[in-house]
Amino acid sequence: MAPIWLSLVTDLNTTHPLNSGAEVLSTHTPALFAAAVDRAAERLRQGDVVVVPTETVYGLAANAWNSEAVRRIFTLKGRSAENPVIVHVASGAMARECAAEWPEVADRLGSAFWPGPLTLVVPKGPRIPEEVTAGGPTVGIRWPSHPFMQALIRACGFPLAAPSANLSNAVSPTQAEHVRAGMGDRVGLIVDGGASNVGIESTVVDVTVTPACVLRPGMISAAAVAGIVGAGSGEGAPSVVGKGPLGPLRSPGQLARHYAPKARLWIGHWRDERHLRAQLRRDGVDLSKAHVIAHQVIPGMDAAARICVIPADPEAYARALYAEWHRCDELGASTIVMEAVPRAPEWSAIADRLARASARA
Repeated sequence: MAPIWLSLVTDLNTTHPLNSGAEVLSTHTPALFAAAVDRAAERLRQGDVVVVPTETVYGLAANAWNSEAVRRIFTLKGRSAENPVIVHVASGAMARECAAEWPEVADRLGSAFWPGPLTLVVPKGPRIPEEVTAGGPTVGIRWPSHPFMQALIRACGFPLAAPSANLSNAVSPTQAEHVRAGMGDRVGLIVDGGASNVGIESTVVDVTVTPACVLRPGMISAAAVAGIVGAGSGEGAPSVVGKGPLGPLRSPGQLARHYAPKARLWIGHWRDERHLRAQLRRDGVDLSKAHVIAHQVIPGMDAAARICVIPADPEAYARALYAEWHRCDELGASTIVMEAVPRAPEWSAIADRLARASARA
């Protein structure tokens, strides 16, 4: 199996022109990978913002110790200052540098799931600027598993604040091309690390409260978190999804509308094609401009602009979801018709993204 940093780009140049305004670095050979690490680290040390690949989605990264650099992230994304960003580290020791204290439950969760798509909310350390945390007393920390991110953070020697590399509330990018299409000429450097192999944002767990609270569901399930949190601790299982204590937001991904494509998102169940057509007529959906994304009951509607089938397995579905939304927007869909996902714990993160993406602004 090819390493996850292997680019799908086949040219042998160090850069490729995804964006006329951005330098785009390939990573599909060891030499290009090392050169991209060096170039990105140099830019980050200078206080610049760089687009980087992670196993979840592409991130817009800056030095997490540098408040001015972090403010650039918010400006580029058009992000509200009330929405915190996650800090990415490359070791347990670096994680502790970002925290005022490190709860024992954070140790257990980190040992179980790091490096990986889990963010731990802990008391904020003094070196973390308030821009990172939306002025709050906590900070979300993640140790990503993507080899490029690990190599880059180690080369920098400092943690990286890195929300998704898209305009605020839009669909997160899972490919370098998505960043080009969504951010235009706003960014100066994009590192192309291939397609993200998780495909949606990390699970966020607040360990400053007892029991711990899942603030944002992800592909590490609440049940898996509960198995670690409750193991011999007497703390009980975490609440499945919550907002945490009152006050500043402790995690991104808690806005009512988020992760949304440009097209209207219509979500429903259907027994067959006739049932689906009836529902769409009732709701005024123009089939000629609609793209249908199904995973179990596959319609054969000639009238629809496009029919797409994605896997019925939640992990494969998550990897495909955002890429399909980007594709629908690129092709000019007016409505994306989504087959609803099962009401099962393993689908909870995907159900969360569908609900937020379909919420009215």
